[in-house]
Amino acid sequence: MELLPVLDLLSTLVFGLVGARIAADKGLDYGGITFIAAVASVSGGTLRNVFLGLKPVWISDPWISVAVLSAVVITLVFRRVTRIGKTLLVMDTFGLAIATISGSYLAFQQQVPWLAAVILGVITAVTGGLLRDVLCQVEPVLLHRETIGTSSLMGAITFVSMYQLAFEVRISAVVGAAVVVITRIISIYFDLHLPKFNTGKKA
Repeated sequence: MELLPVLDLLSTLVFGLVGARIAADKGLDYGGITFIAAVASVSGGTLRNVFLGLKPVWISDPWISVAVLSAVVITLVFRRVTRIGKTLLVMDTFGLAIATISGSYLAFQQQVPWLAAVILGVITAVTGGLLRDVLCQVEPVLLHRETIGTSSLMGAITFVSMYQLAFEVRISAVVGAAVVVITRIISIYFDLHLPKFNTGKKA
């Protein structure tokens, strides 16, 4: 089985699960949960494909829609609503890793420059979570913590570098994804984040 469809399907399911759970925690109805799950899981890949001049994958691959609906069904079946904790954080991190590699890999298949491949990997990974948080009226993690954007960037750079150096694509993908996960774990554990702009105003 080809690597790219598997990556897209896995990231869709994981981001769909996270999106559906956050929507459920916010008290949305079934339609709202489904909508948030769809936005969270396919918007990054859709934007990636639009930039590359390709048809969005959810249009051509019905399994993407199946993955979104599966995420919603799983969320509704296991309907216990609790505070978003470590489980969702782990799922979101793995989804971030998978989507980063998926975005960069597809970009390379379209023969774009290495920098564009890095950028498209990050866009694929972070867009869905950003829109999910905005729609659910949650402070977007991407905009006030570095762990998502920086982790994705480090993983994309690693994958692209190894791919350019002619490493086998699956090895490059595994190592790049591992860098995303490790970077985010370290930044969360040690509470690392990018400097914030100081407006000079006193509280």
